[in-house]
Amino acid sequence: MPPEPSPSSPSPPDLPGSGPRPDGGTPLPLVAFVWLWVGAPLAYGLYELVRKATQLFTG
Repeated sequence: MPPEPSPSSPSPPDLPGSGPRPDGGTPLPLVAFVWLWVGAPLAYGLYELVRKATQLFTG
């Protein structure tokens, strides 16, 4: 039996779609959205980095 949280420990806010599913997993649409939210700017930034580094070193 897991220990009960103490009343002084902070609990995370209840955001829509952020709670665990009844089977214990994270909702798949939320996972996909977060990967896109982080992955798209990261991919664009890496693309720009390579493009500008190429310009810098090739003249």
